[in-house]
Amino acid sequence: MIRYSLIFIGCLCSFQIAIAQNKYDQESRIKKESFPENAFALIKDYLENAKRVRFYQKTDSVKKGFEAKFKKGRLHYSVEFNAGGELEDVEFRINENDIPEDTWYTIKNYLDLKYPKLRVKKIQQQHPLVDNNPEKTVHDAFQNLMLPNINYKITFSDKTAGKSHSYDALFNAEGHFLKVQELF
Repeated sequence: MIRYSLIFIGCLCSFQIAIAQNKYDQESRIKKESFPENAFALIKDYLENAKRVRFYQKTDSVKKGFEAKFKKGRLHYSVEFNAGGELEDVEFRINENDIPEDTWYTIKNYLDLKYPKLRVKKIQQQHPLVDNNPEKTVHDAFQNLMLPNINYKITFSDKTAGKSHSYDALFNAEGHFLKVQELF
């Protein structure tokens, strides 16, 4: 009886780990007045001359937060905040030729090995909060600096057993795999 209980607990733990890697993401557009004041104050200067400025409240499988999306110059930005309005990261869309060649080679090799029928949908450069200094993180992101702490977020689809699945994969500045989440 104890053996079956241990097997059941082991299966339950495995199931929980598998679920934790899935990402149920929902965004609801909100008005600027509903966006946290401290978050808006951090990005206000960067919104000058920006186009298509939108504010969202996000809910995913793990947390709630806020996001500001806009286009400045030729780049599409996404600035993410937690529920308290504190910066989490700044992301902007890039092309594969914007990634250093050896880094892209490392990323592509990993993806091709794990997902042989993949199709890249979107590539983003991610500047996570560094040294608990949101002003410096935002400044560095808008300078488009290639720093050792940046990440690359690859959104892609893959066909497995005739079904298409979408994923977000995160890689560090050298192209080493950090994590993957299936999107729903």
